[in-house]
Amino acid sequence: MLNLTIVQGRLTKDPEIQLVGEGIPYCPFTIAWSKKYREKEDKLFLRCKAWRNRAEFLKNYFSKGKELVVCGELVTEQWEKDGQKNSMEVLNVTEIHFAGSGKKAEYDPEKDFEAVSDFDDGMPF
Repeated sequence: MLNLTIVQGRLTKDPEIQLVGEGIPYCPFTIAWSKKYREKEDKLFLRCKAWRNRAEFLKNYFSKGKELVVCGELVTEQWEKDGQKNSMEVLNVTEIHFAGSGKKAEYDPEKDFEAVSDFDDGMPF
């Protein structure tokens, strides 16, 4: 069976890394988006979890309000509190992608790219 969910939205707060187990990086976060139909706008939220390298990537490159695309597996987490059973859907993130407009990378073409001045005569083409 296939369980793949792809969502594009914005972070509701700055990502924070927590360490669990034997120092494994973990980042719980919420992504938000809206859906309009005529005059009505529904605001939707999805809780997500990123682990290890993905958690660090999220922390290093994203902040509150930044747009992103996340892909992952939708799971139902269950727990019991005060004698009541609770559950919540969570996206276990397998991929994170940049989306929307962002600040353009600043680079110096002279510094970042080497100029090609001569071709090697030994090339086969």
